[in-house]
Amino acid sequence: MNHFSFPILSTLIFFPLVCAVLLMFLRGGDGKKDELLRKIALVASVVEFLISLLLLKYFNDATPGMQFVEFVPWAKSLSLNYFVGIDGISLWLVMLTTFFVPLCVLCSWTYIKQKTKYFLISMLFLETAMIGALVSLDLIVFYVFWEVMLIPMFLLIGVWGGERRIYSAVKFFLYTAAGSIFMLVAIIYLYYFSYKTTGTGTFNLLELYKLNIPIHIQLWLCAAFSLSFAIKVPIFPLHTWLPDAHVEAPTAGSVILAAILLKMGTYGFLRFSMPLFPYASHQFIPLIAFLAVAGIIYGALVAWAQPDMKKLVAYSSVSHLGIVMLGLFALNIQGIEGGIYQMLSHGVNTGALFLLVGMIYERRHTRMMDDFGGLAKVMPIFAAFLMIATLGSVAVPGTNGFVGEIMVLVGAFRAYPMWGVFAVSGMVLGVVYMLWMYQKVMFGPVTVEANRTLPDLNVREIATMVPIAVLVFVMGIFPGMFLHKMDSSVKYFLTQYQQKYEMYQAEKNSTPMTSRLQGYKIAVASDAALHRGVYSPGR
Repeated sequence: MNHFSFPILSTLIFFPLVCAVLLMFLRGGDGKKDELLRKIALVASVVEFLISLLLLKYFNDATPGMQFVEFVPWAKSLSLNYFVGIDGISLWLVMLTTFFVPLCVLCSWTYIKQKTKYFLISMLFLETAMIGALVSLDLIVFYVFWEVMLIPMFLLIGVWGGERRIYSAVKFFLYTAAGSIFMLVAIIYLYYFSYKTTGTGTFNLLELYKLNIPIHIQLWLCAAFSLSFAIKVPIFPLHTWLPDAHVEAPTAGSVILAAILLKMGTYGFLRFSMPLFPYASHQFIPLIAFLAVAGIIYGALVAWAQPDMKKLVAYSSVSHLGIVMLGLFALNIQGIEGGIYQMLSHGVNTGALFLLVGMIYERRHTRMMDDFGGLAKVMPIFAAFLMIATLGSVAVPGTNGFVGEIMVLVGAFRAYPMWGVFAVSGMVLGVVYMLWMYQKVMFGPVTVEANRTLPDLNVREIATMVPIAVLVFVMGIFPGMFLHKMDSSVKYFLTQYQQKYEMYQAEKNSTPMTSRLQGYKIAVASDAALHRGVYSPGR
């Protein structure tokens, strides 16, 4: 545990909320007042990012457990506590959140012209909810932040979205809220079960990890949690809300949705479903692997068929997040670390693509690829940034996408080679549709007169894209900087998962526990064994 005296996590959670409340008391509605509000929101989000850098500075790479922990009793009679902390699994997702929010404020500088004040309040409020969900170690606190995220995202789509914004916002809300109801029931049952078995009910996630939950109960609870997270990812075929939400959301909403909110689902599997219910989650591996691969191929094929650039990028998210799920459920060091890395890479690359599509939409008010062509001659700076985002998305060596995808493939081939083969075919299709989009939009003659006079990116837009472009190559060339901080936590996760799975397997088979655990201890005795991927589904 990191004994950092300053409550940095609480600061990161509530600082954006305080700034949002401040904005409520300021007037907006005209050019100068809205400009001031944008500057305040930008400064607040940049300060939030700078504060989050302290996490990197003081994070102990060798510690597998939770760091920067804050524990405050909330309602003792109900065993409710404000309990937050991070480890190597959640660290980079928190950093990704604080990194993208100021970029979303920048990209909306001229895009959002109506109700600017409330848009900025929604963005800051959403940042509070996202960080709160990522650092919560109490199930009720997590659930509160998980549900609160829906409100500002619903407003971003429903108020500042496109023509079908109400339909898309309601569809997004209904899908995610419906899944959350099952998770709430499971959380309440876990409290009841902990009270029944230990005499003290708890929502403390670290204490709940220690419970010996009967197998038949695990299956139902795991299904309830997993359904909620599967909708959020979203896993095929629960993905139908995502293209509508992406297409109708304003640029900032699409960026936040792709870069952060979708990762809440994959993070939920890794933090809750898998460690709380190891035996049950193991039984779901064939189903998850099948749906992940189906999503990879289906998302790629449908993306290839899209005439709308934003829809193409939206369906590409279905494909890329299938890769993440495949890696996580490989349950070896390469697969899980590759899955986490792919979460980060997908956030960076897809966030960049949505930003660039938004920039071109501001100029031409169309996203149809047939309306463009030859833009590389007219907008060379835009073309360069789009090429960088495209290369990262198709996993060219030297970019961030390559590291995550190659690690996931290694992990997948070790765990289930057949699914790895199918996953590769989906990744090849990803190269096809992304380069096809780039060729149609950037190359060839300028056939539409309106495109001849399009202005290239301005200073604000370049300032928005440069940090992302740099990150694409830093993550691709120096992956050790990122992997090293998650290494201990992922190894610890695997160790605990394996131990509990072996225990349940021994219980189910009615074989002597000691002999099975002795074999397990030998298998995980060294880091070298872990790096070889000691756990293989079905072992």
